[in-house]
Amino acid sequence: MASENVKQFTDANFETEVLGSSQPVLVDFWAEWCQPCKMLGPTIDAIADDLSGKAKVGKLDVDSNREVAVKYQITAIPTVIIFAGGKPVKRFTGLRRKDELANAMIEAGAR
Repeated sequence: MASENVKQFTDANFETEVLGSSQPVLVDFWAEWCQPCKMLGPTIDAIADDLSGKAKVGKLDVDSNREVAVKYQITAIPTVIIFAGGKPVKRFTGLRRKDELANAMIEAGAR
């Protein structure tokens, strides 16, 4: 079951929700058909719950939101990009451990 703390990012809301955020933002670029993306889902949910109120955590479906996916050169999924101050500061491709992603969010200012 997906966490209520995981936001849905789209081409339409990306600028406001991610680039305009005063908090660090973790964006999970994924697709419904991607098995590794589904495997990463519980990790993303846990980070969203742990950092609730300190950072934004969300998912962007690359099939439905090609504009943002192309802009950030998403060529493999899952890809996770952490944004701070409206700029990408860290990028991960493939499955990652929770502590690795959470530590990167803390480095980006999620406190």
